Amino acid sequence: MSETTTANKNLLLDIQGVTKIFRIGGMIRGKKMTAIDNVSLQITAERPVILSIVGESGCGKSTLCKMVLRIHKPDGGDIVLDGRKYSDKKSYKKKEFMKEVQPIFQNPYESFSARKAVDTYLYNTALHFGTAKNKKEAMEAADDALKNVGMSLDVVKGKFSAQFSGGELQRISIARALITRPKLIIADEPVAAVDASMKMNIVNLFKELKDKYNISFIYITHDLSTAYYVSDYIATLYRGQEIEYGPAKELMDHPAHPYTQLLLDSIPRIGDKWNENDSMALPDIETKEFAINYCKYAPRCPYATDECKKGRPAMKDIGKGRKVACFHPLYTEKA
Repeated sequence: MSETTTANKNLLLDIQGVTKIFRIGGMIRGKKMTAIDNVSLQITAERPVILSIVGESGCGKSTLCKMVLRIHKPDGGDIVLDGRKYSDKKSYKKKEFMKEVQPIFQNPYESFSARKAVDTYLYNTALHFGTAKNKKEAMEAADDALKNVGMSLDVVKGKFSAQFSGGELQRISIARALITRPKLIIADEPVAAVDASMKMNIVNLFKELKDKYNISFIYITHDLSTAYYVSDYIATLYRGQEIEYGPAKELMDHPAHPYTQLLLDSIPRIGDKWNENDSMALPDIETKEFAINYCKYAPRCPYATDECKKGRPAMKDIGKGRKVACFHPLYTEKA
């Protein structure tokens, strides 16, 4: 995480205090909602990592993801990719950007037309981005990418999306992303629409591809069990604000923010009777909570004091590469 506003060549990605504001309702009576509130995150260029961004639905994970993908423009702050600022329009070359940053979306069936054979997407990607010069090379590139996800062109060729399971189609989506040889893959809830038996296969793929191809991942999820398994680092969002960050194992073994603890308590455990409808005491989304100018979690927090309702805590270092935005953290390495 960084408070700087200059490009750092040692970073692959530098999200610098970005803010995104949406208008809810009409132009006259509508209200503004700060969906992303001054979030700063970094991914080093020295070695590939998997950074998970976790939080409940509506916390801003996907909005942040779309800003990195240039689908949404930040209303404040900036994003720097490989030394090039998003705000510098002269340095932006769409095709070059799309080669370096590839998305994997939640529902693989929405990524492929039901009327078009799936393999044509792979060929077109290879030809469009210059990975292949002709159809023969495109087929070779497609086959190589598919083999990296446990499939092959022989299995996929000529078939349509309806002929594959959700897990198979998501692996094809990953293969398509690999064809451009990206530096960064942004996976937005990639296992949400996949059966439980396939979830670990897909997150295992991320770990393998990270090391094999030197690709970093941003893994957007509300599933902390897969985040714990796959991540090098985890950032927790609440109401658009980053409230905790650190190495995955340390953060999940010893959460410092009460909200991160709540998320962890919501994970079903072996031997526990689990009812999906009542096990998670997570709050409903309320627009007014995004506008709070003190600690956004204070109205829900069992540890809140008057101090929490007078000002907003800044992200502070608590040791071992960890930071938390809390006046009364549950855990700290520092005395």
